[in-house]
Formats: sequence, structure tokens, C-alpha cells
Amino acid sequence: TANGELAGKQKLAFEQYVQASYFSRILIESNKRLRVMTNNRYELLRKEDATDLRSKGLEIDVLDHYTGRVRSVKSLSGGESFKASLSLALGLSDVIQSYAGGVEIDTLFIDEGFGALDAESLEQAIQTLVGLTEGNRLVGIISHVSELKERIDRQIVIKKTPRGSTLSIIGV
Repeated sequence: TANGELAGKQKLAFEQYVQASYFSRILIESNKRLRVMTNNRYELLRKEDATDLRSKGLEIDVLDHYTGRVRSVKSLSGGESFKASLSLALGLSDVIQSYAGGVEIDTLFIDEGFGALDAESLEQAIQTLVGLTEGNRLVGIISHVSELKERIDRQIVIKKTPRGSTLSIIGV
């Protein structure tokens, strides 16, 4: 089994087996968030048959519950990809915290991606991020989307000037 030579099973070396095991757990946690952000439309799946040997067992497909079909994550729209990426980041954080014996990831920065979201998707992403701020978590959002900026009560605003950038803090 450790050599990846067990008859009737996927051929995985021990290291790949361990990575795939953790990756499956990350996907389970990621899907909890993705279901909420997509109204139960999408679910991330670990691709069993790899497209190349280096990524064996560590690629992702998406199950579209509207069509019932499994397809490549590369086929997701920009907004859908953003939601999947955010879900994966949060799933990774959840798994790390559950295994790290007291390690807490209490700060998360998200840089852009919000511009690809429609109004409903933006609202779903905001609600997910607001839920993360409960307790002692800090969520930093770097964005130029005016609808998002209007919803954030505490902001660090940076403005470029010919003499350099200026910084102002709003809502402290």
C-alpha cells in the first residue's frame, strides 16, 4: 500500500496518499462555504484521474448540481472561480487550525476578485466574510469595488498623489 502497488486501488505513492488525504479534508471544509455562496449549486471534488503525474490526486473538478455533471474548475466563470478560491482558502484555514494543536489563523486578507461578482454573489461573499469576523478574527479586504467599500465600516484608504501616497483611517 505504501508503495502505491495495491491491486485494484489508485496507484499513489505514500506521500501522494497523505497529501490527497489532507486535500480531501480541505475540500470537505471548503464545500461547506461554497454551498452557501452558490445556493448549493457547486461542490468541489478531488479529481481521481490526474491529467499529469505530478499532480496525481491533487486536482479539482466541480460538480454542478443544476446540471448533475462533473466538469473542470477551469470552466467556472470569474465570479464562480472567486467563490471557489475563497472557499478553498477558508477550508485550508479550517483544516490547519483543526490539526495544528492550538494554532489559530485569526487574520485573513483578500485582494480583489470582488469586481467579478454580480450583486447576489457579492452579497453572499460579504455575508461569508462577516461570519468570519465573529470572535477575534480580522478580515482585511483590498478592493476598488464601490458597493463593497460602502458596506465596510472601518477602512484604511490610500490615495496616490504626485508627492507620494496618503493614508486615512475611516470608522475607528
